[in-house]
Amino acid sequence: MIVNLEGHIESVTYADEETGFTIAKVRVSGQKQYVTVVGHLLPPSPGEILKMRGEWIIHPRFGKQFKIQQYETSVPASIYGIQKYLGSGLIKGIGPVMAGRLVKKFGKHTLEVIENESEKLAEVEGIGIKRIEFITKAWKDQKDIRNVMLFLQSHDVSIAHAVKIFRQYGNRSLELLRNNPYRLATDIHGIGFATADGIAEKLGFAKDSELRAGAGILYVLNQLADQGHVYYPYWSLLDRSHDILDIDRSVLIKAFSNIELEKRIVIEDLNIGIDGFQENNKAVYLKRFHISEVTTERLMKKLANTPKSITGIDSGEAIEWVQRQLSITLAENQVEAVRCALENKIMVITGGPGTGKTTIINAILKIFLRHRARVSLAAPTGRAAKRMAESTSHEAMTIHRMLEYSFRSGGFRRNEERPLSCDLMIVDETSMIDSMLMHYLLKAIPYYATLILVGDVNQLPSVGPGNVLHDIIESHYVPVVELNEIFRQAKESLIITNAHRINSGILPELRSTEPNDDFFFIEKEDPEDVLKIILELAKDRIPKRFGLDPVDDIQILTPMHRGTVGAGNLNSELQNLLNPREERLFRGNREFRINDKVMQIINNYDKEVFNGDIGKISEIDLEDQTVSICFDGRDVTYDFTDLDEIVLAYAISVHKSQGSEYPAVIIPVLTQHYMLLQRNLIYTAVTRARRLAVIVGTRKAFGIGVRNNKTQKRYTYLRHRLG
Repeated sequence: MIVNLEGHIESVTYADEETGFTIAKVRVSGQKQYVTVVGHLLPPSPGEILKMRGEWIIHPRFGKQFKIQQYETSVPASIYGIQKYLGSGLIKGIGPVMAGRLVKKFGKHTLEVIENESEKLAEVEGIGIKRIEFITKAWKDQKDIRNVMLFLQSHDVSIAHAVKIFRQYGNRSLELLRNNPYRLATDIHGIGFATADGIAEKLGFAKDSELRAGAGILYVLNQLADQGHVYYPYWSLLDRSHDILDIDRSVLIKAFSNIELEKRIVIEDLNIGIDGFQENNKAVYLKRFHISEVTTERLMKKLANTPKSITGIDSGEAIEWVQRQLSITLAENQVEAVRCALENKIMVITGGPGTGKTTIINAILKIFLRHRARVSLAAPTGRAAKRMAESTSHEAMTIHRMLEYSFRSGGFRRNEERPLSCDLMIVDETSMIDSMLMHYLLKAIPYYATLILVGDVNQLPSVGPGNVLHDIIESHYVPVVELNEIFRQAKESLIITNAHRINSGILPELRSTEPNDDFFFIEKEDPEDVLKIILELAKDRIPKRFGLDPVDDIQILTPMHRGTVGAGNLNSELQNLLNPREERLFRGNREFRINDKVMQIINNYDKEVFNGDIGKISEIDLEDQTVSICFDGRDVTYDFTDLDEIVLAYAISVHKSQGSEYPAVIIPVLTQHYMLLQRNLIYTAVTRARRLAVIVGTRKAFGIGVRNNKTQKRYTYLRHRLG
């Protein structure tokens, strides 16, 4: 039977930010005990008054509950309710203590004072002018966001997404969404095409509307970019778009023309007969990727053909001199690499672990510094830059930081108009650099500089679109020196020798015989057994035997995100095992704790934190609704609503580990991972280990991965543009 019920929220037992599903205790007039209510609510706040319509149900485990079907909310009128309401974390800057002071001062008029006479807040201890501005803005935002949320909730948009939409568009949210809901998919991280399409359908947009067709094509292209493609063949893209959108091809063909006229895509005729074209030679680029590829070609050719600023170096004399200075004897191909760097404007040095790349960098650096060259060292990630600085005793920076991103202007301040001041640029871990970042880097390198690209071409390609290092090497446009000799000291490491065996398609020796070995294989077939072994290794066995910290020094690298030994489940298990704290912050189906190991999963230029950066949660502030995360000694503050940029990082994907090294890595390898088991993935994972690599899984799965050299094809055209 449907009944009406009214009361104020006493406490919130559970609230899922994604779905809005809430379990709360409500104080209802005339009832001695709190009523348990369940339903989908806007962010519920203790003290808030609920006018509900619904029915009583009996839950088999939790007993009598009131299931909400419809409801209205209003602010509380009683002093007790107001204090509860304000102290709930609803308004940033007001916690339980401050809420008590406000209510003590203004009583029943507290909310009216905040809304209409905010200057009076200065009469309360601990509130100054800045805090007043902070509180009044937060109060206004809460009112405005409720209107947006009510609209979005009626269209089945989650509360978490509603908050993001409001933060992106503010009071214009409803107007913009009614005009073009598809913009959500491109404007806001975490909201995909399916969500935007659902909103559009409820707003009356036709399934075959040109707006939907154009947005759908862009959605498919962005999906393909996530798989590493810089462009995609026209007819294949048309087929994919048709399958996903279920729109007539004639409508899609017209949409292609429309979004090309809007300069959102570029359709270019490429050479027939390459890259798997079937019916014709048309390629479709998202505009930004076409610009990046064409600009990379133009700038590399201009750089290669401009005289260098440092001239007159006798390469033979310089090589003899640097060997004496470093007390080393360079191998033949190392000598060739140094000579090549001295005689060319651009070159590539590629090779696996233990082949002497660091030695060559130091030799080149020393020679150029002898000639008073201005030198810049860069790498794609903070950890790679730090490692480069340690091995060269010379400052090294991330590429993003070197290029000086400006959040205000939305771009890098270093470019062709304001280039870097350097005569020599050495870039390490170049295999990680995607198409967009390479084009921005080249724009900032002065034409008179020498550019040396260092990397291991056999590792996984960049997470972002492109295969830049591979394409530059395959173009044969610039000299390439490949290092393939493992030096004596490196040969003592099973990690290094086995990595080279893997790269050659040879299964490593999986039985360790020496107590000081650094490479181990533990055979387990059942995923639950693999999980159990990983947990034992991380918590007890490796720390006790090798003296390593379970959180800071041990990294689990997994091929998958889902499943028993996927990153998701491993993180949950490891979090409970290694950081079993009571205080927890829930964000949807995720939870965070102080001291959790976490990773940034998108580039955030404002915070100067980038995709793949790993940090540790140092503080959770429930009053200000912020989380502080320490990245390499630097604290970065996140609003609660920004936490979808962060995931737990006790276990991460192999892709996300690129550019980093860890004292110890544990790698699960099972036949369930079959689709992802590739040689370059296994090779990349093993080469992340500095002191210890442990493979846990089956010989069959490991063998599949080592033998499988069929890497996923990426549609890029850079090598042909350069060649």
